Amino acid sequence: MIELQVNGVRHELSADPRVTLLDALRDRLGLAGTKKGCDQGQCGACTVHVDGQRVLSCLMLACQAAGHEVTTVEGLAGPDGSLHPVQAAFIACDGFQCGYCTPGQIMSAVACIREGNAGSDADIREFMSGNLCRCGAYPNIVAAVREAAGHARL
Repeated sequence: MIELQVNGVRHELSADPRVTLLDALRDRLGLAGTKKGCDQGQCGACTVHVDGQRVLSCLMLACQAAGHEVTTVEGLAGPDGSLHPVQAAFIACDGFQCGYCTPGQIMSAVACIREGNAGSDADIREFMSGNLCRCGAYPNIVAAVREAAGHARL
């Protein structure tokens, strides 16, 4: 039995100890916002937060997250459904095209701002370099991070 705390809700999963956090979130808990891209930790589409730190959920076992708070893109919105400032900025700045990488980009952007790495466009690009976008929306992603960096609720 694996006990996970995801987006403030406690879950008990009967799962093989080898199941990744990514697969537990998507397949066992139905949280499809976290995307499976490369399944090798190279694209960033599966980025979530564990105790506030960004992690690649395809490289972490679900059992390793037991006893820790996991936040997915679904957990960023307010209890009333209001968008997180980074989510709103991605919409305002057209920080996505096909949208597949967007949840991972958003989770990394939240961490980028929270950790103080959004001081310049170059800093944002460097911090976000682990998140790939096949559509090439990078200028808009940087603009969204820059815009969201001015908000307090991060």
